[in-house]
Amino acid sequence: MGVTTETIAKYYSQAFETFDKHREPPPIEVSFYPYVGINHTIRIRNGQVFVRIAEICRDLPASAQRALALILVAKLYRRRVPTAAKELYGAAVSTDEYRIRAVRNKRKHGRKVISSPKGAVYDLEKIFDSVNYSYFGGSIPKPTLSWSARKTYRILGHHDATHKTIVISKSLDSPTVPKFIVEYIVFHEMLHIYHPAKIVNGRRYHHTPIFRRNERKFAHYEEAERWIEKNVRKLKREAKKK
Repeated sequence: MGVTTETIAKYYSQAFETFDKHREPPPIEVSFYPYVGINHTIRIRNGQVFVRIAEICRDLPASAQRALALILVAKLYRRRVPTAAKELYGAAVSTDEYRIRAVRNKRKHGRKVISSPKGAVYDLEKIFDSVNYSYFGGSIPKPTLSWSARKTYRILGHHDATHKTIVISKSLDSPTVPKFIVEYIVFHEMLHIYHPAKIVNGRRYHHTPIFRRNERKFAHYEEAERWIEKNVRKLKREAKKK
């Protein structure tokens, strides 16, 4: 059974005292909230602190709740998070039990906006099949493929392991974008399937050294990187057009 919200509120009072010994801790209200993932928030309104902790973390042990209190209050004060607190909390939520809970919760409650793999210029299904055969020997299971609902320029592609989806920015579905650029972005997202994220000391790493080495195996890697760097402003202008 988890720690009560009243007890957790005391942890936050103690955390406030840790970062500001000369001021009395404000009134604190703690509640559990049905966030889709392992998310937590802390807000101050009219002098009162409101803490929302992910429902799936309701049964975190007292030590991890204390660590989380230090983490959230440190961020509120824009102070450095104590290393011990970061490691203790990270170890608690990076266990298989909590990761499985988070994935199940996302599948149950998360929403994924899917359009179609066939764009005005490029067909993601055909590109995936070609890249899969050329670089992975056809070994990558085909996820749901989709163009994004809107044009974006900061994120050109995204792999969602929870929903088994690859979404490519609609900005690239254009006759002014070379086909090898779309192939490169699809290849990058497929590497996320081939090299799942690694968790080290509670921190998740997506772009590991082996990921980066394999990324450079793309036939037009250097050319693709140069094209993206050169055209990012153009993509930004197009994305901002109404």
